[in-house]
Amino acid sequence: MRVLVTGGAGYIGSVVVSQLVDAGHQVVVYDNLSKGHAESVPAKAELVVGDVGDRAALDAVFAEHRPEAVLHFAAWIEAGESMREPAKFFRNNTANALTLLETVLAHDVRRFVFSSTAALYGEPESTPIREGDKLLPTNAYGESKLLVEHMLRWFHRIHGLSTASLRYFNAAGATEFLGERHSPETHLIPLVLQVASGERSHISIFGDDYETPDGTCVRDYVHVSDLASAHLLALDKLCTRQEPTRLIYNLGNGKGFSVKEVIACARRVTGHAIPAVMEPRRAGDPAILVASSEKAREELGWRPQFAELETIIGSAWKYLQRKAEHASS
Repeated sequence: MRVLVTGGAGYIGSVVVSQLVDAGHQVVVYDNLSKGHAESVPAKAELVVGDVGDRAALDAVFAEHRPEAVLHFAAWIEAGESMREPAKFFRNNTANALTLLETVLAHDVRRFVFSSTAALYGEPESTPIREGDKLLPTNAYGESKLLVEHMLRWFHRIHGLSTASLRYFNAAGATEFLGERHSPETHLIPLVLQVASGERSHISIFGDDYETPDGTCVRDYVHVSDLASAHLLALDKLCTRQEPTRLIYNLGNGKGFSVKEVIACARRVTGHAIPAVMEPRRAGDPAILVASSEKAREELGWRPQFAELETIIGSAWKYLQRKAEHASS
């Protein structure tokens, strides 16, 4: 299949592209490289540098490559930043997604897979979170993604667009050659490992007074390779359905780990002390986000292969060490 992947030079997108290529798809990556890295795009995939908000550039790419499906990853992702600059997130994550969807319809693409988020749920009423639970984001990032899901619902209903929304919990870990390279880095596991590698003096813990066993936020961590495999399964399901289809799946391990538990695990994996400093809470951080992924397991046959926290952190640590070795050679 001919597949266009927006944001395919980023952390999750690049791993999905790698798996798509391995599965035999013809892949074009469309990325403005503001957060992504050209070298993360596999040699067998074509990279086109462009912005999702540029309709003329999108039209040119669609006309030349005639994609049969679009996987959309291009978005700002930092929840804390979204509470300082909400307009930036609604412009990039929501308005630009509409531009992309208009292009998809104009070029008669019938399948669209959306990189969504568990931030849609906000402060959950119960745990684990299920797809039918209330959607009440506590930050502008989550709201910007929820608005896209609303658009997908209407585009499915009115235009017959087949869509899959994959609501990630906390993506983490690395493959042999692909891992987190955000600048600045904001995700807990790579930040903790940067302390272990000497790049940072300490890790900050934002709040220890949440209603959780140890007072720190609890999150569900899912390995990036497992996330990627779910995208291929969702795409396959859209392709096998004759009628227009709308799919929604949570993607997580179903197990929660607190910030303190992640730090303790990283200490064991790396053998480093990893000093921690307590800071005030951040606005918009729910206390607990843990997924029920039973629907994805039952309907897609999705089975996470790297479910243990030690495995996830260990893969990220090996990736950082390989990067350091490569930089020094």
